[in-house]
Amino acid sequence: MIVAACQTGRMPGFHHVELWVVDLTEARAQWGWLLGEIGFVRGSTWAEGESWAAGGAYLTLTTSPTLSTTVHDRRAPGVNHLAFTAGARAHVDAIMAAAPGHGWRPLYHDRYPHAGGPDHYAGWLENTAGVKAEIVADEASATS
Repeated sequence: MIVAACQTGRMPGFHHVELWVVDLTEARAQWGWLLGEIGFVRGSTWAEGESWAAGGAYLTLTTSPTLSTTVHDRRAPGVNHLAFTAGARAHVDAIMAAAPGHGWRPLYHDRYPHAGGPDHYAGWLENTAGVKAEIVADEASATS
């Protein structure tokens, strides 16, 4: 399957991810800060949402009148977290240090930055809506 995709010039990957949010103002502040820090650019906004793009894919934050609940539970079946590359270890450290001032709570901070194992440099955050994000140092910047 991958060979066929390579031969046609198309590589597999995510086109976009859409997050439904209860409080768009809060989501814009929290996600907007984080996405900006890791290199995403706000592409479009509308009354019910906005999109942030990087690397050919985009993340949409949007509200919906058909939400089935107002509570996100990352421990329920479905998406547990989104992981983002963030460059050098020092940049991951800076994001983790600044995150509480932007509505994000560090997770597993007692094991930071190796909660994912000794060869994985990352921090985990949870926003006020209960959505978890993983901020990962790029492999190429592992020694920085």
